[in-house]
Amino acid sequence: MYEYDADNVKLRLPRSSDGFAVFELIGLCPPLDVNSTYCNLLQCTHFSRTSVVAELRGNIVGFISGYVVPDRPDCLFVWQVAVDKQARGVGLALRMLKSILARTRNSQIQTLETTITATNRASWALFERLAQELKAPFSKSDFFDSEKHFAGNHESELLMQIGPFNAHLEV
Repeated sequence: MYEYDADNVKLRLPRSSDGFAVFELIGLCPPLDVNSTYCNLLQCTHFSRTSVVAELRGNIVGFISGYVVPDRPDCLFVWQVAVDKQARGVGLALRMLKSILARTRNSQIQTLETTITATNRASWALFERLAQELKAPFSKSDFFDSEKHFAGNHESELLMQIGPFNAHLEV
């Protein structure tokens, strides 16, 4: 247990040693789908340039995984956003997203995409806020259908697209 202290949260690139802690954090963040530990290890290594860890006094309190879409090198796809219960509601997720986009190595990114279920109000609010801060248009469209893609075992996922944008971000 820890007390949240925004001034002492450090944002950094994930590393392989974070994989299991990320796995545990995601497990504490419903409705996020829990991936395998191996998947989280790959996110923390292969996709570290487009992911971020938020660390507070040695504890991982936030994680965002993303990747550059293979056929569109200017598009970042955000896979998951996980924030520890004690660190929610203070803008940490937005700060983490902006930190990924502000990295010099990600300067080619002009659009961002993610999928969100219709009932995940917190995620809609987060990404709409990001679009506002980027002064960029956003749109929503059907992407993965509950019946067609999940055999009725998961809500439909809507695709949110933000951009194009060309903004200097303050983190």
